[in-house]
Amino acid sequence: MDSNKRPDTMARITTKELAEAFIDEQIKAVREQVGDKKVLLALSGGVDSSVVAALLIKAIGKQLVCVHVNHGLMRKGESENVIEVFRNRLDANLVYVDATDRFLGKLENVSDPEQKRKIIGAEFINVFDEESAKLDGISFLAQGTIYPDILESIKQAEGKKAVKSHHNVGGLPEDMEMSLVEPIKLLFKDEVRVVGEALGLPHEMVYRQPFPGPGLGVRCLGAITRDRLHALREADAILREEFDKAGLAGKVWQYFVVVPDMKSVGVKDDSRYEGWPAIIRAVNTTDAMTATIEELPYSVLHKITARITNEVPGINRVLYDITPKPTGTIEWE
Repeated sequence: MDSNKRPDTMARITTKELAEAFIDEQIKAVREQVGDKKVLLALSGGVDSSVVAALLIKAIGKQLVCVHVNHGLMRKGESENVIEVFRNRLDANLVYVDATDRFLGKLENVSDPEQKRKIIGAEFINVFDEESAKLDGISFLAQGTIYPDILESIKQAEGKKAVKSHHNVGGLPEDMEMSLVEPIKLLFKDEVRVVGEALGLPHEMVYRQPFPGPGLGVRCLGAITRDRLHALREADAILREEFDKAGLAGKVWQYFVVVPDMKSVGVKDDSRYEGWPAIIRAVNTTDAMTATIEELPYSVLHKITARITNEVPGINRVLYDITPKPTGTIEWE
């Protein structure tokens, strides 16, 4: 049977009991696969990699080495938070790598979204290969791949194009020396959260705002520039702060800003001002395969708009994307 195909007989994981049975099954499978070897985990701090980390710690303990790579495409304060939570609170064996210049150099002048994803995925593997070379006995690479990643990255029927490739599915080099450990690859996002709670992870970690592997690289649309990336990061931080204040953080499944590579004419200080638009996306979903739009109060939208246009250099408009999935995807790229 195709190991990337979810069995028809696999029950939906909706209860703690089903989650615990799944955990026991995966612990046994991981121990059989890994033996006494070491595993390197790409730890972003999102729910998927966090659940994998917790599961692998239960299965193999100190054989797990967690690596957090700052590719320069993280949200504001994200890497600092990952270090605080995993190294200081959870006592994980964490290696921090600042590869900002390396990634942005590889992405310079690259505008095609699929090429960007593949570059980011391949460079991640290069970084992990280099880090594993510094350690003894690293034979496996663990990933937080989930089932929607696979479904969206492969052709589902003859003549139908893939929706998009994911860095952890379509961007892996064929000559990669490490074998993959992917214990949650047949789960949907809602099931991952149930498993995370059963593993005893903090509620705020299990329900943390989703963030794609390529990070802001697929939200800084087109060819990435440092000034537009900075504007995106600051605008996104304002959006998240205002959602927290308005009580929307726990109500909306995913919310973020995208900034396209285009400018429009505006007015600032009584003068012509060309700037980028900041596009808000706020969606609700359970399995990430479909999504509905959150109807935001205009008072919140007005406040967010005022703050972004006044506080973020380079942005002169704020727009709200009201397209569900389908026909749009959750991310723009």
